[in-house]
Amino acid sequence: MVQSDRGSLHGYAVKAAPPPNWGLASQGALTVSDQNQVIVFYDERMLAHEPDIEVPFLPGRMDTRIRSLLSGLGVPWKYPEHPARLTAIRHLLEQEPVSGMRFETGMAATREQLARVHTLSYLDRIFRLRGQNVWLDVDTTAVSPGSIQAAEVAAGTAIAAVEAVFKGQTESSFALVRPPGHHAEPVRARGFCLFNNVAVAAAHARAVLGCERVMIVDWDAHHGNGTQDIFWADPDVLFFDIHRAAPFYPGTGSLEEVGDGLGDGTNVNVPLPADAGDAAYLKAFREILVPAAQWFRPDLILVSAGFDPHSHDLALNVTYDGFAAMTGILQALAREQCGGRLVFVLEGGYNLISLSRGVRSVLKVLAGEVPPEPGRRGIAEVEAAATFHRAAFVEPGVPEEPDNNDQVRHRE
Repeated sequence: MVQSDRGSLHGYAVKAAPPPNWGLASQGALTVSDQNQVIVFYDERMLAHEPDIEVPFLPGRMDTRIRSLLSGLGVPWKYPEHPARLTAIRHLLEQEPVSGMRFETGMAATREQLARVHTLSYLDRIFRLRGQNVWLDVDTTAVSPGSIQAAEVAAGTAIAAVEAVFKGQTESSFALVRPPGHHAEPVRARGFCLFNNVAVAAAHARAVLGCERVMIVDWDAHHGNGTQDIFWADPDVLFFDIHRAAPFYPGTGSLEEVGDGLGDGTNVNVPLPADAGDAAYLKAFREILVPAAQWFRPDLILVSAGFDPHSHDLALNVTYDGFAAMTGILQALAREQCGGRLVFVLEGGYNLISLSRGVRSVLKVLAGEVPPEPGRRGIAEVEAAATFHRAAFVEPGVPEEPDNNDQVRHRE
């Protein structure tokens, strides 16, 4: 349980948060009209990450077994994290624009920026793979000739999104990036991830932009093991992760994983069963995340936004309205705690329809739309239908008072 008056989080002693950094919070203050603007960062160089599925698998890879099974069924196999994930989002936003949203180009992260969260030996190994096709781990991660630059741009674009809110260019921003990042550990690539984009952005905010405390919210269906590992003992990063519980990939993220050392208590995991949806996510946000943020008082809120909790990805059952409602809660928290500074960084989501629609539902809220209450969609239509049909089921001779005589069917 979070206790804002005792300087502790779920019973573990942690460093008491200092008073809010009011000078930082007021820096680059935005007008009400500016609050309904959102910058989306997108860079076509990230499309060059196209792992070749024909490259031989490592011995013992789970995909070896998957491919063997699918070959007998005549079902084609392809790398799930592919360029169409970004182009589908971009296409939808061009076809159905969100008022107040604009696109800007990203940038490549430098070695120095990446080295704040990854070891130099790991970076050396990754950079040597530039221009190659190769599998990196025993579960999911591979690179193509353009992958290393794409990963540098993904991390740098997350930084650009953070810089935009600190410079007062926008209250909130969304970095559409790939490859994703939250599984990448300090010394290892995992789960389609090469560099931990959200961690690189958080470290940059603290090292360069004067940000003292960062809150990272990860709502991807998969636990952000890499982000947790990077900030495991850091008292100035509060990591909140809601996800499908183990043994779902990557198998981490239990309640008991709360951090260590000075960071003991600033790691908050909420593992869920497979059929959990909007109600569970929103209850966790309102009853755990909100008081945690009010206790921690961040200068910046970063969101590892994966859209695989949607039912189309067969992991959980969050709806588009659920994503919008979570965004509304985070937006209100950011305005209360840190001058509105709220940055989303894309993680997972592999069904192109729910991925693109999910991103758009978030952007609509960031651009000023009031999020609908999940579970209420269609209620007004049912009420209208009930009014239309009600007279058909009234016993003969019983007085009827229709709201609209033109819409009432009577028994003959």
